[in-house]
Amino acid sequence: MTRFGWKLGCVFAVLINVCAFAADPSRVAVPGAYTWQNVQIVGGGFVPGIVTHPGQKGLMYARTDIGGAYRWDASVRRWIPLTDWVNASDWNTLGIESIAVDPTDPARLYIAAGMYSNSWAGNGSFLRSTDQGRSFERTRVSFQMGGNMDGRFAGERLVVNPLNPAELYFGSRNNGLWRSSDYAATWSQVATFPITGATNGIGIVFVVFDPANSGTVYAGVSSATSGLYRSTNNGTTWQAVSGQPTGLLPNHGVLSSDGVMYLTYGDQPGPNNMANGAVWKYNTKDGAWTNVTPPTPNGNAIWYGFGGVAVDAAHPSTVMVSTMDRWSPGDDIYRSTDGGAHWTSINSLSTRDSSLSPWLNWGAPTAALGHWIGDLEIDPFNPDHVLYVTGATIWASEDVTRVDSGGVSHWFVGAQGLEETSIGQLRSPPSGAHLLSVMGDIGGFRHDSLYAASATGMFANPVMSTTNDIDFAELKPAIVARVGWANNPHGALSKDGGTTWTPFGADAPMPVNGGPGWIAVAADGGALLWSPSQGTVSFSRDNGATWTPSTGSPTGIPVAADRVNPAKFYAYHPGGASVYVSTDGGASFTAAARGLSSGEAKAVRPVPGIEGDLWLPLLSGLYHSTNSGSSFTRLGTVNQANAVGFGKPAPGAAYPTLYLSGWVNTLPGVYRSTDAGATWLRINDDAHQYGGVSVIAGDPRIFGRVYIGTNGRGILFGDPAGLAPASGSGCGTGRCR
Repeated sequence: MTRFGWKLGCVFAVLINVCAFAADPSRVAVPGAYTWQNVQIVGGGFVPGIVTHPGQKGLMYARTDIGGAYRWDASVRRWIPLTDWVNASDWNTLGIESIAVDPTDPARLYIAAGMYSNSWAGNGSFLRSTDQGRSFERTRVSFQMGGNMDGRFAGERLVVNPLNPAELYFGSRNNGLWRSSDYAATWSQVATFPITGATNGIGIVFVVFDPANSGTVYAGVSSATSGLYRSTNNGTTWQAVSGQPTGLLPNHGVLSSDGVMYLTYGDQPGPNNMANGAVWKYNTKDGAWTNVTPPTPNGNAIWYGFGGVAVDAAHPSTVMVSTMDRWSPGDDIYRSTDGGAHWTSINSLSTRDSSLSPWLNWGAPTAALGHWIGDLEIDPFNPDHVLYVTGATIWASEDVTRVDSGGVSHWFVGAQGLEETSIGQLRSPPSGAHLLSVMGDIGGFRHDSLYAASATGMFANPVMSTTNDIDFAELKPAIVARVGWANNPHGALSKDGGTTWTPFGADAPMPVNGGPGWIAVAADGGALLWSPSQGTVSFSRDNGATWTPSTGSPTGIPVAADRVNPAKFYAYHPGGASVYVSTDGGASFTAAARGLSSGEAKAVRPVPGIEGDLWLPLLSGLYHSTNSGSSFTRLGTVNQANAVGFGKPAPGAAYPTLYLSGWVNTLPGVYRSTDAGATWLRINDDAHQYGGVSVIAGDPRIFGRVYIGTNGRGILFGDPAGLAPASGSGCGTGRCR
């Protein structure tokens, strides 16, 4: 995961105002005369949880593991990002551990934010809002959170006391139970809770207040011996609930209006590696526990866990649960209208419309139910409206009660506006599609439209779970190559601009334990250069069918092709702080410039249309060469360069427009230069920082258009304010749900 930079727009301290802004559903104007919007992929990552407000129809929130928090806007039927103000140095805040709403006040929202609980990550924060996330105040705490760690779908860990809304509880991973009595402004540990220290990295996974019994609160702990605790005196003392099941770890606990708590369990925290699980219900009135686990397919022993659970607010005996990590025959959702005595499979009585995200079909005729179904929500105002999350999107239905009488429920993609991909590389060719992308988890796309997900789905033949790099031949842009994680081989070539692909030959050079690394395509497409991250740089002159090791080049280094001369390739060696050059199509390399900044695996970026004109973005600054890498000059105004790209020259200019993610004159941001880096214009603002920008590419056909890649907020494109949209209005072929 990538992270860079910082901005002094709002003052950060132990308790601060952070000036958060919700993005407009369409085009967002910012100072610097630019508008920004997402390139639509729709979904693309794990949405661990959804929280619905019990008192306001249509109000709900979604939390992602690396892409921040969202609010559902019922008027336009799309998710609105709430945390785009997070800057690069604050990237950890985009991992959302938990969300809570105040059931007595729809305006109040609380977020527990922190992506990792590793030693190298920062501590967590509580964000509190009195305007549904349009702005936040922030309290930093002394412990870590884990929005992208194991067990992240469990919950909710953060909850508001419905009988005393100034009081909140939070279950931490390694530091016990915490309580606030002032609307989350300050927090203190509940010293009387039995678990106060490290709890296997998962900790207290949910807290539930009993609104019918003042002072009664439950806490679920990721423990196979005592997973559920209760206090009847508002947290003064706690006891393990008697009679509870053992041997499994609780994930979710929800309390129905008739006093029955439903709990899902697994033998591992998940979302992976579960091999056992169960569903239990606990009658809080008489203390009875009942195993209500749905039957396994074909009556076999269980080999999976259970994730989400939801109860119908108007019909307390109607409950839905999801399996977790059931890879064969695939995960399922079960529905019961009699408190778990009998269950109906949703998978067998459902259809799914994936037209909003065709890539969800994964090459099959139709989309499957999905994996990592970690949470379910039944709309408290409409029992027919149900949402569930997956590792890739949100699915929704508006007729789920049809299955109660044997009918078929219809599901559609419910993630419009939510973009959660981690971008590896962006390329904008001079012809064909305006944008090619590669990314984590879902491979990559040819974006024939920026306003709708690719109708042809993700790159295939092979499908890559994660694609690391992509490049095209500058003089013949229909020739494209990509490398990533797949069943061997780990690379492929396209001769039609990324529409169809041919896998590389069997002797492709990626080592067994190495990573895919970097790919470069000669300007005329006649040669390919591949540098696996732990392997030997190799070249191919037969479209990737066979490969020959290069000589003279260090191993595992970023490579790039000159955009004019087909014989020239470049490589930057971060360990040796040197640039290497090949003038024979990648067969051999010699060292050129030396003494550059070391330790950063950044590729040299050759300029289209000018042979030997190179830019090198490094954390120590931006470096420029006009002699094929023999020497570089550092630009004095650029303090740090995370990424650099090139676009169409400004009217009257000859040199391509430069785009930069980095720091200019000590100010971080996204910048544009129309005079070869002599001056820079910041084109984003503090409200639109997206946790940092790691990839950037200008459009060679549209002056001013720039594409930026993030680690969790997908791809965004910026246009000078007033530039007419290229096509479409936002929904493409899918339904604007």
